[in-house]
Amino acid sequence: MTDRTPLLHYRLSCSITDADRLHHAPGTGGRDGSQVRSSGSRTQTPQAQKLSTFFGVVIPTLLSMFSVVVFLRIGFVVGQSGLYQTIGMFIVAYIIIGMTVLSVCAISTNGALDAGGAYYMISRALGPEFGGSIGIMFFLANVCGSALFVLGLVESIMDTFGVPQGTEAGLGSSIQVLPRTYWWEVLYGTSILLLCLLVCLVGAHIYAKATFIIFLIVLLALITIFISFFVVKPHKVTVPLLNGTGATTTANFTGFKLATLQENLMGDYTVDYTTGNMMSFATVFAVMFNGCTGIMAGSNMSGDLKTPSYSIPRGTITAVMFTYIIYNLLSVMVACTCDRLLLQRDYSFFQDINVWHPFVTIGVYSSTLSAAMSNLIGASRILYAMARDDLFGKVLAPAKIMSRSGNPWAAVLISWFLVQLVLFSGKLNTIAGIVAIFFMLVYAAVDLACLALEWASAPNFRPTFRYFTWHTCVLGIVGCGIMMFLINPIYASASIAFMLSLLVIIHYLSPTSSWGYISQALIFHQVRKYLLMLDVRKDHVKFWRPQVLLMVANPRSSVELIGFVNDIKKSGLYVLGHVELGDLDRLPSDPLQSRYDSWLTLVDKLNIKAFVNLTLADTIRHGAQHLLFISGLGGMRPNTMVLGFYDDCEPQDGLGEFAGSTIDTNLLVEEPQLNFPPLRRTAGGKALSMEDYVAVVSDSVKMLKNVALARYFSGFNRKEVLGRKAVYVDVWPLNLMRPDSSNYVDTCSLFLLQLACVLTMVRSWRQARLRLFLCVESGRSVQGPEEKLRQLLRELRIKADIHTVAWDSVVALHWHKQVGRKPEEELEMEEDFVNSFPSNATRISDDYLQAINRMILQQASEPAVRFLYLPRPPADTSLYHTYLRHLDIMTRDLGPTLLIHGVTPVTSIHL
Repeated sequence: MTDRTPLLHYRLSCSITDADRLHHAPGTGGRDGSQVRSSGSRTQTPQAQKLSTFFGVVIPTLLSMFSVVVFLRIGFVVGQSGLYQTIGMFIVAYIIIGMTVLSVCAISTNGALDAGGAYYMISRALGPEFGGSIGIMFFLANVCGSALFVLGLVESIMDTFGVPQGTEAGLGSSIQVLPRTYWWEVLYGTSILLLCLLVCLVGAHIYAKATFIIFLIVLLALITIFISFFVVKPHKVTVPLLNGTGATTTANFTGFKLATLQENLMGDYTVDYTTGNMMSFATVFAVMFNGCTGIMAGSNMSGDLKTPSYSIPRGTITAVMFTYIIYNLLSVMVACTCDRLLLQRDYSFFQDINVWHPFVTIGVYSSTLSAAMSNLIGASRILYAMARDDLFGKVLAPAKIMSRSGNPWAAVLISWFLVQLVLFSGKLNTIAGIVAIFFMLVYAAVDLACLALEWASAPNFRPTFRYFTWHTCVLGIVGCGIMMFLINPIYASASIAFMLSLLVIIHYLSPTSSWGYISQALIFHQVRKYLLMLDVRKDHVKFWRPQVLLMVANPRSSVELIGFVNDIKKSGLYVLGHVELGDLDRLPSDPLQSRYDSWLTLVDKLNIKAFVNLTLADTIRHGAQHLLFISGLGGMRPNTMVLGFYDDCEPQDGLGEFAGSTIDTNLLVEEPQLNFPPLRRTAGGKALSMEDYVAVVSDSVKMLKNVALARYFSGFNRKEVLGRKAVYVDVWPLNLMRPDSSNYVDTCSLFLLQLACVLTMVRSWRQARLRLFLCVESGRSVQGPEEKLRQLLRELRIKADIHTVAWDSVVALHWHKQVGRKPEEELEMEEDFVNSFPSNATRISDDYLQAINRMILQQASEPAVRFLYLPRPPADTSLYHTYLRHLDIMTRDLGPTLLIHGVTPVTSIHL
């Protein structure tokens, strides 16, 4: 089974055993489709993927969102911002996370979801680059988040049981016996983390049971808080002053009073008594927003759920709605019963007004411990998913190891080790900001993934959850972005830069993925739209550019020519065309489909920007016609055909030469990925006759395509040529086979000049100097034609050196063979006649053509490439052989040469 049928592959492998399901889900194996198993996974069914919606999604999400904020920061938010602004903050915050929840629900219901949570969603939607970079950041966010909650629990324990320092006093216990030095606090944190590790090592099933017990404890603590508002009598509570001396004052728990509510309706920002910093809407909102994160806790358990696509949307939405209701109810209750001073000066006032003070302490400890375990197990699942996808090669290989029950214990240990390292930071505030920003970045990436899938309009994106649009995705991205910079602009900028760096690294280092790339779907969507807007009726000569179809018989002998044509395309369309001889009626299947991979690999290795178009035909000529008809789309169609020259030179294998220098060794002949046939060794092995070759040229001209014949490019060494001190490009714009024509400015001549100019505009060819050769006869004025040519070059903005060449002796050889015509007889000729091969071609002597050849060779300084005028093929097919023989004699031993025939205007002197 191949990666081309991932859904079928998934369904078939799911029918084997439940044990195989974890390994065979699409995209969850190695990137090459391989499966990773532990030694015992074949014989015993794993107990993973057995969690229900309530235990696997609702409870972890609830506890991660509550954490300590619900107990220690609700009063702070209401006391600083007032009830109106607090409710507004919760509305804004839940709109932001609500948009992300909608995106999570959409992606999770669009196909089989496996371990990795947000990483799995993003990587399968946006590709390995975004998936890997966001996966690393999500993993680090969970690692730091676990350490954050462990440190928060340590601080809470120290406030209750730690030995008082200075004027400090315990919050709720007279048993203050625990030492409070740095290393003791590290030891406490390590002990708590070991407890989390033991639970996570046992597996997700035990973790779900542990979190359920914690959930009951937290729920009981919340119930006692709500009951306390009604049953506890009004009383005074001791709160600290702001002078830092340890002095105290009193604040009131008033019970339900209208006056208390009216006092707490509006904002009253003051100094935070714990930090001494002046609070504002932004700073309070940032603190409050930490209580709204944690929405991905259920998604992190995707690999351990019975039905992830069913459980994640329902469980996450249920948990988010529940927390929103609880936060707003608590805010209203607090605003109605506690005066402003109590809210601003005592963050643990819930303990002071509770029917039984230890309930709140137990709730704080339980929720924090649960959040730490949730982040630890989430980090291990993300790490395991990335290791299994081989995004980072052997670096993460140990994280693939699993127990017989299906628990990735090695990933748990690695995550625990990193959390332990973070614990040495010792302070919660040092990592709180970056944790929140990392989570925001992941949420934004999830929204981006959903937005990309929606905009791509791919038929296979049809989630069963439809309560989202691209507007909700954009709103989620913008909201997360604003929140990141609101929390800490420096951390936000650094996080984005870090993510982009990871993206670039993974792009260049990771192997090709079989998951599919959303970028390709988006590009297709946009390209189709703009191709429809590209109206050929609005083409203008000012914006003409070469759009080339290069006919390639065998890439092994055409490597240098392929690279050279890539230089002259000037950002235009470039198509590599190949004709395979055969009759589809007599074949069981299309033989070309299996060869596209080799051609595309060649394009990648040569680092050229070209498309590949292969066709099957009974003759090469018919195949060339097919390619000219069908290549391109809309306004992007080839306007120039390039052919290799038809001669008896033995082809050279360019792939082997490149494999040893500029191309990867994957291009060696023995490698199956470049499955090209061996080169012919005899002239008789050609699949194209001489007559058909000229006929292909004639067909192209009839179809109004410019034609270029490339000769001697098999020995063209681009690096060596461009490494010379002086690089020349020679242009001979006269039809040398028609010396009776002195026309240097016909369509074909201007096309030669334009194409040579395009070559010198390429960055690597900019040091090349253009040389234009003007053939003159003695007795005629040179200044007139030369001055006209210079004026034309100025109007065309082309820099070129004009060289005059005396060719009296050459022309004399031509006239010597002519009958009834004298050299002084000037004729006014039509342009088609000038461009054409002379009808009296049989009278063009070999001596004349050899003289032209010598004249060209005698010019000082050998050029990098020559551009010569190609006359139009004769109408008489019996002259095809003579036409080609004349071209052969004229260009023999000239080095890299392009014989060009232009049929369309390509230059403009107007603005």
